Amino acid sequence: MSRSQRKDRPRRGKPNLADQARKAVSEGEGRKSFYASYFTPAAIRETLESVIIALVAAFLLRAFVVEAFVIPTGSMAPTLMGRHKDVTCAKCGYSYRVNASPEMDEQERPTGLGVISGTCPMCRFTMDLSTENTLKKSFPSYSGDRILAGRANYELGNPRRWDVVVFEFPLNASVNYIKRLAGLPDETLRIQYGDVWIKPEGAAEFALCRKPPGKILAMMQPVYDNDYVLPEMVRKGWPMRWTSAEGGWKASDDLKSFSINGTAAGEAWLEYEHAVPGYEDWAFRVGLLPVPPQPPRAQLVSDFTAYDTNVNWRVGSPGGGFGQPLPRAFPEGFGQQPNAPALGLNWVGDLVVEFEADVKGESGQLAVELVKGGHPFLCELDLKQGTAELTIPGRQGARPKSTTGIRGPGKHTVRLANVDQQLLLWIDGRLATFDGPTTYEMEEVNTTVPNREDLRPVRIGSQGAGMEVRHLKVLRDIYYIAVKARTEDAPPRVMCDFDPSAPDYPYTTLSQDRVARFFSSEAQWGVFGERRSVQFELGKDEFFMLGDNSAESKDSRLWGESQHYVSRDLLIGQGLVVYWPHSWHRIPGTPIPFPFFPNFSRMGRIR
Repeated sequence: MSRSQRKDRPRRGKPNLADQARKAVSEGEGRKSFYASYFTPAAIRETLESVIIALVAAFLLRAFVVEAFVIPTGSMAPTLMGRHKDVTCAKCGYSYRVNASPEMDEQERPTGLGVISGTCPMCRFTMDLSTENTLKKSFPSYSGDRILAGRANYELGNPRRWDVVVFEFPLNASVNYIKRLAGLPDETLRIQYGDVWIKPEGAAEFALCRKPPGKILAMMQPVYDNDYVLPEMVRKGWPMRWTSAEGGWKASDDLKSFSINGTAAGEAWLEYEHAVPGYEDWAFRVGLLPVPPQPPRAQLVSDFTAYDTNVNWRVGSPGGGFGQPLPRAFPEGFGQQPNAPALGLNWVGDLVVEFEADVKGESGQLAVELVKGGHPFLCELDLKQGTAELTIPGRQGARPKSTTGIRGPGKHTVRLANVDQQLLLWIDGRLATFDGPTTYEMEEVNTTVPNREDLRPVRIGSQGAGMEVRHLKVLRDIYYIAVKARTEDAPPRVMCDFDPSAPDYPYTTLSQDRVARFFSSEAQWGVFGERRSVQFELGKDEFFMLGDNSAESKDSRLWGESQHYVSRDLLIGQGLVVYWPHSWHRIPGTPIPFPFFPNFSRMGRIR
């Protein structure tokens, strides 16, 4: 991470002297009178004093309060954006961002590379982002988020776990990095099953390090948003993500919402199936393949991140570097095939579902279920009593209950999370409080190996309740990949949790088709129980850092065994706010140019 360029600050002038000078000129006293009134010894002294005071104030502000930085890379995406391209999918209309940091080096000099493709996280259509795309659209690269970091936060107090922290890179103190703080002094930290485990000094066992609810919300990453469903593709034979196998739920004409009248006996379930189109599916649809591939099959949810689907191309450089001719432009703005690792190589079982429920009646039940490792984690909302009740596998007879629920007719936003072995419920943005623990341990329920139930990991049910559900979103937690480099120059070849020397290593042949078959073939999933773990010991005043974009983050895991920590003296401050993302240069939603129009949606506090 590099420091932003400092900008000149406006000087604080003396309005009385300036007004007198302007008045002198306007009254015809002439040039001599103007200079005589404005450049008197007193005026010069006052101006110099103002400049000196402004410079001292700026220095003190920078040294002791806040400092501005620019994010150069995508190691903290999607929390913070490095250099990137903003893309709106030509098929489903979803807006996402693609990493463009390969186009510049650490000194912001062109590398000769250009990002020519990126893949939508919703419909998986790969967009041609090159200058030769058949949509005749421009996809410029934008610089990273500009943030403010608070120096005083760590001068007056200790860093807290899960803070976003700016620090000097231990292997090169002239370079600044920004990561999320995961390990504290005098701890042993373990990464396993996508989570962080902590053993404080003197403790006998590791304990799962659970993120606070606010951090979970800040770090969620999209899996699927049903507002971007493609009805025309469903009608051509593509599987729907949300279906009602047992009937009862009826889809709207645009397939964006589902309703049930609540008169049927028993429960009726609406289920999410992670049936993801592949590159060949879209290649056939745009006319590049003569024969249709096999229909998309349901897969496990992976740690796919659209930001990492960038395809780079040697386009040359202003310094005279030779480039390569761009590949042939495909119809409908279809781009080049992304690399197989960009599909996500790790199963993510920690999921969140969010939707709006428009309840029509006074009674009945609304149920929400998340599956992990084949085990159902259930939340039942009694619409007559206005209560919520949880069922956690392995907890015999224990059903935590909350009075934060839904009572009678009305529209409500419901969000249920199963993250870090903890169930959390929000109703209309309010976190529900239960009368018993909503956490669970691996000794109670082992969720490390998926089964066929994980192919449909999210369900919404009705029993005697009429309602309509819309704005259905499935999200996932960050998956921390258990890798460890012996030296900074020896990163792992493949960023996954599996031992490449094991006989059942699933990625010996690494291709898109191989990855898709692995995530849809239950017979191969036993290897998930053998995922490796890595450990790191921290001493006094040593901190362990992780990036939110775990597959593309050069963080403490990859600095080498001898320097996997950041010492206290290298901490600069806590990331506070994104004060200036890249400008839009137009009025959003219109082609009307507007230089430096603020990107308000990405401004705000860093969580």
